[in-house]
This record gives sequence, structure tokens and C-alpha cells, in this order.
Amino acid sequence: MTTGVDSRSTVNLKSILTVSFLSIAYLLLSCLILGFKSDQAVLVVIFNTLFYASAITRKFILGFSVFIVYWIIFDYMKAVPNYMFSRVHIADLYHLERSIFGINYNGMILTPNEYWRVNGNTTLDIISGLFYICWIPVPLSFGAFLFFKNRRQFLSFAMTFLVVNLLGFVVYYTYPAAPPWYVYEHGFVFEPKTIGNTGGLAKFDTYFNVTIFKSIYSKGSNVFAAMPSLHSAYPIIVMYYGLKNKLGFINIVLGVVMVGIWLTAIYTSHHYILDVIAGIIIAIMGISLFNFLFTRVGFLKSFLDRYTAFIQ
Repeated sequence: MTTGVDSRSTVNLKSILTVSFLSIAYLLLSCLILGFKSDQAVLVVIFNTLFYASAITRKFILGFSVFIVYWIIFDYMKAVPNYMFSRVHIADLYHLERSIFGINYNGMILTPNEYWRVNGNTTLDIISGLFYICWIPVPLSFGAFLFFKNRRQFLSFAMTFLVVNLLGFVVYYTYPAAPPWYVYEHGFVFEPKTIGNTGGLAKFDTYFNVTIFKSIYSKGSNVFAAMPSLHSAYPIIVMYYGLKNKLGFINIVLGVVMVGIWLTAIYTSHHYILDVIAGIIIAIMGISLFNFLFTRVGFLKSFLDRYTAFIQ
């Protein structure tokens, strides 16, 4: 990730050649695997702009390359959907959720998602949309904050984020699972070509006459990746590093956002409670695994030390 690229105040020929090669290789590989998408070109333009703009922006984008690696892996998952490797869990997950967390409503046992689907209101639609929209900007903004506050903590946060996602991806491929909205739209029939759906978040888009969530979910890598809820895992990582860095009142805000995202995942029919619990477990496992590997495994600790020095 850092070999051959100079993060100092000047850019040498080797750096230019390396960045140019990686940029072209990424575009060509992406076109080969997925076909050309404007997102790919935008990513390359942003990376190159920040790399050449100044020494500090170069260090910033090289540090944030950890998140770029995550994004590329997630994007490439479109080429190898998880339902090609394992049976998709639809009915069994639905019935398990209902048997554990079912709510008796008008003589029927509903999942919490079904209950809120018929008992939601505009106020909750707006609040849930505001919470759920945080799952992208909050981790990235927090990462940017740590970058300027403490580069070592920033890299630890970024690498933990990557480890948690990789663990989540393993579960995606070993236990493909349909989200609650899928059951409402398609029942228990497996339809592999199903595209992403905004679920209950469509009400937020409709109320404000925007397409925020529609644009996000139309780019999803796989509909059948509800278990675990990585949306529920991300705020735990942020919360952990917030507590670790003793951010005081900010941690209270992060805690509210964390719980808000968990509840919204259920309210909007994007995840079952079981998915959220799995996301929490994955986050705890990922944090623990990072702390173990990058403090006790010599070459990983050395890598983190060198990477930190590289972007100082």
C-alpha cells in the first residue's frame, strides 16, 4: 500500500510512475470485472488530486487508502455474488426472528420489522433517516479527526475498520441472508437478480423529495448480505476509539448515533434484530482480533509502525 510512493514534501519520478500505474491498473481491472462506472473514475481523480496537491493531502490520502481498499473489495463483490457459493437464508431467518422477538399484534405474531411497518409515523421516518445517513460520514469524519489528532490512532482505527469488514464479508459468503424488506417484496422465493431496495428509508426520500437512499442502495454489492449488519458494526468501532481517546461529550453523541442506527436498521426493515446482534458481535471480534494481531504479531506491528511513520 505504501511501497514506492513518497509522502514527503516533493514527489519523485518513482512516485509518479507508481501512482499512475496503480490508477490505470485499477481502471482497467474494474472495467474488466464490472464494466466502466463513473464512480471508478471519480475515485481515481480524487486520489490523484489529493496526492499531488500538497504534502499534507498526500499523507491524508495515503492514510485513507485503507478505506479505499475496503471500498474496492466491496465493489468487486458484485462480480462474485455470495448466493453463488451458499444457499440464501430467507424463510428460516424470518421464522427464527419471529420466534425469538415476535410481537403479538391484533392476534398475529409479527417480526419487529413488520410491526413497525404498520405502526410507523412521519416523525420516526425522518429521525430514522437522519440516523441511518450517518453510517458513511460519521466513520469517515471520525477518521479524518483522528488523522489530524493522532496518526497512530487513525491507522489503528482504519485497520480495525478493515478487519471488521473482512470478517463480515466472510459471513456474507458463508451465510447469505435476505433482509426483511425482501420478504415483504418477494416472499420466501429466491430471486437472484433482485436489485437493492431502500426499504423503509424510501419514506425519508419521499418526504424530502430527494433520492439520497435510493442512490446509495442502487449501488449495493449484494442484496443477500443482511447478516451481519455492518451498518450496526461501524458505530461500535467509532465508539471504541472515541472512548479510547477520551473524547468526553463527543462520546455521548457517538453513543446516541450508535443506538439510533441499530434501531433504525430494524425500523426501516433493512435488518432483523438478529442481524444487528451479529453486527455487534462482529465488531467486538474485529476489534479484539486487531488488538491481538497488531500488538503480538511482529511483522504486523512493524507494518503499522512503518505506515505511521510514513504519513507523519
